[in-house]
Amino acid sequence: MALDQSALLELTDTLRSADGGNMMRTLLRTILQALIDAEATEHIGAGRYQQTDTRTTSRNGTRDKTVTTTSGDLTVKIPKLRTGSFFPTLLEPRRRIDVALHAVIMEAYVHGTSTRKVDDLVTALGCESGISKSQVSRICADLDEDVTAFNGRELDAQAFPYVFLDATYCKARVGGQRSGKGSKVCSQAVVIATGVSADGRREVLGCAVGDSETEAFWPEFLRTLRDRGLSGVQLVISDHHRGLMNAVDKVLLGVAWQRCRVHFMRNVLAKVPKGQSEVVTAAIRTIFAQPTGPLVRDHVDIVAAMLEAQFPAVATMLRECKEQITAFADFPEAHWRKIWSTNPIERLNREVKRRTDVVGIFPNPAALLRLATCVLIEAHDEWQVCERRYLSEESMAQLTPPEPVSIEPAPPAEVDVDEPAPLTA
Repeated sequence: MALDQSALLELTDTLRSADGGNMMRTLLRTILQALIDAEATEHIGAGRYQQTDTRTTSRNGTRDKTVTTTSGDLTVKIPKLRTGSFFPTLLEPRRRIDVALHAVIMEAYVHGTSTRKVDDLVTALGCESGISKSQVSRICADLDEDVTAFNGRELDAQAFPYVFLDATYCKARVGGQRSGKGSKVCSQAVVIATGVSADGRREVLGCAVGDSETEAFWPEFLRTLRDRGLSGVQLVISDHHRGLMNAVDKVLLGVAWQRCRVHFMRNVLAKVPKGQSEVVTAAIRTIFAQPTGPLVRDHVDIVAAMLEAQFPAVATMLRECKEQITAFADFPEAHWRKIWSTNPIERLNREVKRRTDVVGIFPNPAALLRLATCVLIEAHDEWQVCERRYLSEESMAQLTPPEPVSIEPAPPAEVDVDEPAPLTA
């Protein structure tokens, strides 16, 4: 590419009278325009006013195109053709923000930056005209492909003996028109599933957004994991949520369920006077300090009997939830501290909340799912490259092979068998 003598002299005169910022902007515009013209010449097969045998079409004026760079907005002219169309490969069609700023905006959205703050960010980076909320939404919609691929990937490569389930709640507009009219702000559950694979590594298995009070929400989420190849599950760790418990019993038949000891302790302390909470807490903690599984279960009855006189409600809870809070005792002792609560997944919940709190109320559940899943993808990738495993391979080898996990039996198909017709002569 070469500029003619008159163009170079004109550019030199312009640069002499320009300040530092305008100088760089003028240089960029000139170079970019020259590159566009050179590519147009190659596409057409002839230069301006040139007659050649390789010409395929001719120019028909130009149209302005605004390109945003870190030096500011630039306006270039894109040649129009009499037949066919042309768009330079240096610029992506229908995008007025270059790739660098596009990545910054998407990253800012993933980190929980609101659309208004994104607009200020883009302006600070050199986009004088800013960016509208609708443009941010269209740009961030490009993340949907990654979200769908992550939440739909196959899980049949290896077994996941331990599965953690938990949910955090965010506000989103539900129903109404596309413009938002007629919608209402509802609390939406962001349910997260993580698992510990047979080699001791953690993975984020999936994420979904919906109404946790709906009876079909939890079973549908677990069926999705099962249909994607989730297998070898021996223990599910979660909070005491009636819909979740019913879903585990219905979708993953024969799988043990561990009630989170932290959440259980909170439920217990809600029935205890504040001044007596330390005594009750210390007594219940002795259950989890026992060295063997049988001693753990026997100690539940001992603590219940000890608290019976002063705290009958607590004693009743301990006896009723004995199997739920001691399910971990059937597994290797080296795993107990890692599987008797949902603390590992709580950290993910806090990170999702930290990012989503900046946005406040999401325009729809799909936008909430997009941001939450991107946060989880980030954590999942960090777990995959981390040298330290969540549970050692040696301790994972102590797990006994699980029984084949039963799934919901399909109702038998009703087949009408016609009796053979009598033979006639």
